[in-house]
Amino acid sequence: MKRTVMLGAVAALAAAGTSLGAVRVFHASPDAPAVDVYVNTMPGSGDPAIGGLAFEQITDYIGLPTGTYDFQVTPAGAIDPIVIDAQDVMIDGDTDYTIAAGGFLSGIQPFIFEDDNTIDADNARVRFIHLSPDAPAVDVNVAGLSDPLFDGTEFGNSGGYASVPGGTYTVDVTLDADGSQVLGPLDLTLDAGKVYTVFATGSAAAGTLNAVVVVDAIPAPGALALLGLAGLAGRRRRRSA
Repeated sequence: MKRTVMLGAVAALAAAGTSLGAVRVFHASPDAPAVDVYVNTMPGSGDPAIGGLAFEQITDYIGLPTGTYDFQVTPAGAIDPIVIDAQDVMIDGDTDYTIAAGGFLSGIQPFIFEDDNTIDADNARVRFIHLSPDAPAVDVNVAGLSDPLFDGTEFGNSGGYASVPGGTYTVDVTLDADGSQVLGPLDLTLDAGKVYTVFATGSAAAGTLNAVVVVDAIPAPGALALLGLAGLAGRRRRRSA
């Protein structure tokens, strides 16, 4: 994945203590090629902010001042077609976001999630996001628990956050309608004090369902983190519970 360097005004704002939002991009379209992502730049009039983002890859967070932004997505190395044209996306300072390119290529669209990266020193915090476009609503089950950890999550939606003690858990994913297993069992190791997102990706019909586990935040008490996407820096602080 090629990353362009675009420090400039954002780095200056960070140094001045300006409140920044943070945005990352996840490629979750199972039949789409690698893509380029343009931020407030029309393809053909400047370089992409992200180059060559492949399926199931996720970027780091990029710091962005509060405001509205346009995101255009094209096949990697090309300026057309523009397969996603998300305009006037509002980004608030001190808020983290995940923008996922989801669905099959013929109907690819952006899914925008607000990320709660609050640290709980005593527990792991984990979120489930369903991004398999042809899978119906699913449950995420943990061995030893009578109820699903995440219940009835539909495509394009988040099941919210759950707090669990640190440890290794045996997890499977079942259809909400009839309980049939579609993924797993998987061993998932979660550390207390960290925040995670588990993305369901791939195609049910093609037999390529997968779970992509991402660490969203780690403890950094009193530290200021420079968050970069393609070298685009922003200053943000991870919140503590």
